[in-house]
Amino acid sequence: MTEVERILEKLGKGNPFGEKVTLVAATKTRTPGEIRRAVEAGVTDIGENKVQEFCEKYGLVSGARWHFIGHLQRNKVKYLIGKTFLIHSVDSDALAEEIARRSKRAGIVTDVLLEVNIGAEKSKSGYPLSDAMGAFLRLSAAEGLRIRGFMAMLPDTKDEKTLIPLCDEMRRLYERAKALSPLVEYLSMGMSGDYELCITRGANMVRLGTAIFGERPLPHKS
Repeated sequence: MTEVERILEKLGKGNPFGEKVTLVAATKTRTPGEIRRAVEAGVTDIGENKVQEFCEKYGLVSGARWHFIGHLQRNKVKYLIGKTFLIHSVDSDALAEEIARRSKRAGIVTDVLLEVNIGAEKSKSGYPLSDAMGAFLRLSAAEGLRIRGFMAMLPDTKDEKTLIPLCDEMRRLYERAKALSPLVEYLSMGMSGDYELCITRGANMVRLGTAIFGERPLPHKS
């Protein structure tokens, strides 16, 4: 059994809320060959962090849904329109409005998640938790845009006493939005180091790179 198959078997049990858990393979720096092998092993969703890498690999890997999971600048939105299943990292009204404008012009609707800076970390982007519900309400009526849920990156710590309350805040936010809109379906929370904890607290989409592909090789030094 491959590592992908082991992870998929684990995720197949769902979360405690009875929801399916979707695996998004985080493919930053991974080659098209590596990604294709993951797809052959059962990965159905792949996520890129950088627009340039997304564009380079988009035509080289088939058989999976493409996600964009990294920080997105407004001037690069045009390269993703019509190509993504889900953009996870909508961290401002201005970015959401640019996606909506470009999508409307193209005659399509783009599915997105609102990114929440759940740990209030200066190094990370995203809406503060205090404004996340307000952003959801403000942007839900935007033409060309469908808000399908929320995304969060937890602080880089193993301290469950810190992480569990943050996960629970995200789940409560998700539940509030889901009660208002049938479009809300995804709580994208959990990476290779914390995804199992996140699933126990209600995540239904996880973004895994190292757990699937192993550690990234160190850059060559001349």
